[in-house]
Formats: sequence, structure tokens, C-alpha cells
Amino acid sequence: MKAAIYNPYLDSLGGGERYTMAVATTLSNLGYITDIEWDDPSIKDKLEKRFDIDLSNINFIKDIKKGDGYDVCFWVSDGSIPTLRSRKNFLHFQVPFQNVRGRDLINKFKLMRINKVVVNSKFTKKFIDKEFGIDSAVLYPPVSVDKFKPKKKENIILGVARFSNLMQSKRQDILIETFKNFHISNEKYKLVLAGGVEVGSDFVEKLENEAKGHPIEIVKSPDFKTLKNLYGKAKIFWSAAGYGVDEEKEPQKVEHFGIAVVEAMSAGCVPIVLDSGGHKEIIEANINGYLWKNTGELYGLTKKVLSNEKLRKEISRKAREKALSFSYKEFEKKFTELIV
Repeated sequence: MKAAIYNPYLDSLGGGERYTMAVATTLSNLGYITDIEWDDPSIKDKLEKRFDIDLSNINFIKDIKKGDGYDVCFWVSDGSIPTLRSRKNFLHFQVPFQNVRGRDLINKFKLMRINKVVVNSKFTKKFIDKEFGIDSAVLYPPVSVDKFKPKKKENIILGVARFSNLMQSKRQDILIETFKNFHISNEKYKLVLAGGVEVGSDFVEKLENEAKGHPIEIVKSPDFKTLKNLYGKAKIFWSAAGYGVDEEKEPQKVEHFGIAVVEAMSAGCVPIVLDSGGHKEIIEANINGYLWKNTGELYGLTKKVLSNEKLRKEISRKAREKALSFSYKEFEKKFTELIV
């Protein structure tokens, strides 16, 4: 059996690329010879190091010919629908695309060759189903929940997200602004912001200037070991991804799911994240974390948790329990059900 995979964004090394590698390893584990289309073979080493995964059984080749000659093809869409040619074809949308002429007649014909359209959250599904007139399947991204463990907690508030203001609005600037105010009466805490750096972006430099003179650390492109350590030590996890965005008008600019949130929960961080996008599918407010709508709420909820150690530990415990539902084991089980 042979399987083909295409993702035009592999070198961005983000959550969607981790998702794609989970599909690849699942197919390999099921006995498929698995090929991924990419021109530069060095991408394999980069993916392994970034996501701490073994891709020794995965092949990276120049052309999968849109699945021609394969038993299964998994294709990550850039908003368009390709004409796929394998025996079983799966189209994945990791972005809630709008206004891409999804219901054009030619797309309807192409969709006839697709066995199932797969999306990464109910949030994405709402927009994709409306745009293309389909009923997509939700398959949540897998998270290495077994690799993240609580360590001795320190007075750290952590944010993990790509340092980018391009397609998604991660809004680390809002976290810095809020922490400056929080730190005035909570001097023993520090803020750590970690994430990949966009090539050619001056966004990080702006953040560094805003952080000067305050206990704020910016960690650029951390490896997996560094991330695990940060998650393990942090008491609180913050996210402002999508802040200031109308998610109905610009859904692509908010968090479509929130892998970093689940990673943090696995390590016992209490998540306090923006009430937007896919966050609402992870967090049960006031049970395994908190959702905020404005920076005043972010400040207040953080103060509430950090001033009550019993509460922090209880929410932390429930966060870890919830994270288990997004494990690789669950992903493999549900993806296998899709393709058999």
C-alpha cells in the first residue's frame, strides 16, 4: 500500500505541519509506504528536530503527482481544490477560508473525487462547510501530551506562539502591555514569550523594545527541550491570539485550534486565553481554564488564580485531564476510522 501527502507550508514548521506529520506517521504505522512532496530533502531533519518525531520511515520526494498511483492521498489545501487521483482522497483545511468561490461548478466536480474533507476544529468547520457547501469531518490536531510534564512551578507566566502578525494575529504586544500593569503589584512574577520567528519580520524587535526594563524574556525559535522546560515551570499560560479581530469577518486571523494551549495544559499550566476561535473548544471556562474578552479580565483572572494556590492546583489538575483527549493516540484512532 502507498500513501501520498502534500502540504505547501512545510517549511513554516507550525501546527499545521505537525498535523501533517501525524498523518504521515499514522499512515506509516498502518503499513503504508508514505511519500511527502517537497523539493528540499533537508526538511526532514528540520521537522524531526522541531517536533521531536521520528520520520525515518517517511520519504520526501519531488512530486506525488496528485496521488496518481497511490492508494491514499492527503492534501493540505491553500484554499483551492486540486484534482486528486489516488484511490482514496482526503482534503484538509487548516484555515477557515472565505470568499474563495468554493461553490463554483468546477469545485463541485473536483469534490466528487474527494472521499472526505477534514478540518482541525469545529470553528474551521463552520466556515469551510458554508464556503464549499459540504459536511466536513473534525479531526483535532494531535498533541504530544505524554511528553509534557509539570516541574517544580516557578513564578512564570508563559506565552507560546509564532512571532508573527501576518496571517494570524498572535498579539504578544497585548500580553506585554498587560503584564507591565500586572507586575506593578505582583513584582515576583516574570513573563516569558517563546515562539518561532518569521523570516524578515521586525515584529520581534518591536516586542523586545516594548519589553525593555521589565522582567520579560523573549525566547526565539526554541527547540523542543526548551519548550518542555518552560511549560513545566510556568504556573500560568497566556494567549491573546486573535485579539481585536472580528472572528466572523476574519476567521483566518484568530486561533483555529490552539496546540500550544493543550501543550501548556499537559504540563499543568493554568490556561487564561482569549475567548475566541478554537480556544472555546479546548477550555471549559472556570473548570479547566479561563477565557477572557478584554485585558481587564486577563489581569483579574490571573490575579485570582495566583492569589489562591488551592484553586491554581485544582484548575491545573483538570487542565491536565482535559489535555489527554487531544493525544496522538486519539488522533491515530480517529484518523484510522476515516481512511479504512
